[in-house]
Amino acid sequence: MAALLEIEDLHTQFFTSAGTVRAVDGITYNVDEGETVAIVGESGCGKSVGAMSILRLIPWPPGKVVKGSIKFQNTDLLQLSDAEMREIRGNDIGMIFQEPMTSLNPVLSIGLQLTETLQHHLGMEEKECHARAVELLGMVGISEPERRLEQYPHHLSGGMRQRVMIAMALACEPKLIIADEPTTALDVTIQAQILELMKELTRKMGVAMIIITHNLGVVARYADRVNVMYAGKIVETGTAEEVYLRPKHPYTLALLKSVPRIDHPRGQKLDPVDGQPPDLARLDNGCPFRPRCRYASNKCETSNPALENVGNGHQTACWNNDNLEKEQRAAS
Repeated sequence: MAALLEIEDLHTQFFTSAGTVRAVDGITYNVDEGETVAIVGESGCGKSVGAMSILRLIPWPPGKVVKGSIKFQNTDLLQLSDAEMREIRGNDIGMIFQEPMTSLNPVLSIGLQLTETLQHHLGMEEKECHARAVELLGMVGISEPERRLEQYPHHLSGGMRQRVMIAMALACEPKLIIADEPTTALDVTIQAQILELMKELTRKMGVAMIIITHNLGVVARYADRVNVMYAGKIVETGTAEEVYLRPKHPYTLALLKSVPRIDHPRGQKLDPVDGQPPDLARLDNGCPFRPRCRYASNKCETSNPALENVGNGHQTACWNNDNLEKEQRAAS
C-alpha cells in the first residue's frame, strides 16, 4: 500500500542578493496513514521550509521548490493548480503554525475564523458551522465554547490560542496535520497538555501528523519515526526508539547529550553542541557538520555522505559512524 505522503528528492531554494540559499537540499521521506513523524534539528536547518513546501506556501520571490516531488494520496502536489491546491489546504492537510498570536487574525472573532474553513470546504450553513465550531472548541478542551466564539485572539491565553489553532486544523477532519513547533511559545505545563491533546485527538481520529520540533522529549514520547535534519538534509532517520537509544550520527548524538536529564547527578554540566550551523548559501561539497564534529576525517572535507542503512529501518549519513559506535560500546 502506498504511503499517505511521499516526498522524493525535494529541493527548496531562496534566491537572494547574498547568494542561493539551499534551505531544503534533497530530502526524501514518507508518512503512512495514522503515523506521527517528527522532524528534528536546530533553528535554520530547513524543518519549517520543508513543511511549507508541502503546502506550497513558499513565497516567490525569493523562494521556490526547484526539484523533487510531493505526492499526497498518489497526487503530486507540485503539479496542481493554485485553485486545486487551495482545496487541499485545510481540507485534506491541516497546519498548526508556530506562533498562534501571529497566525490568528487579530481583528476577526474566533468563531468567524473557525467557521470560514467549514463554509469554504464543506459548504455548511451558518447554523451547522456554529454547532461544529462549538463542538471543536469543546473537543480541544476550551471551556464555555459558545462564549469563546464571540471573543478575539487577544482575549485568550497562549495555551487557549494554541487549542484554537488545533481546532482549526481538525475542523474538516484532514488526513494529515503538519504541526510546526506547536508548543514553542508556551510554558512547560501547558506544553505537556497541548502535546497530550494532539496525541489523543490524532489517535482517536486516525490522523497522520508531521511534528516539527527541536525538543527531543517530544520525539521520545510522541513520535513513531524521526527524521533528523542538518543544513537542509536528513542526516539520520529511523524509529523513535532506534534513533533515541542508538543514535548513529554525531549530530544526533550531540543533540541528545545537550538535553538536561533527571537521571544525571545534580550539578553536572550540560554538553552543548559546539559551534554554529553553517551558512546555507555557502555550502561546499563536504559534510556541513564537520567543523563541529569530533569524528571528522579527511574524507568529510571532500564528500557529503548519503543516507545508508544501518539495520532495522535505521539510516544515517556519516562516513565515520563506525568510530561513534565503537566509542558508545566502550562507554557502555
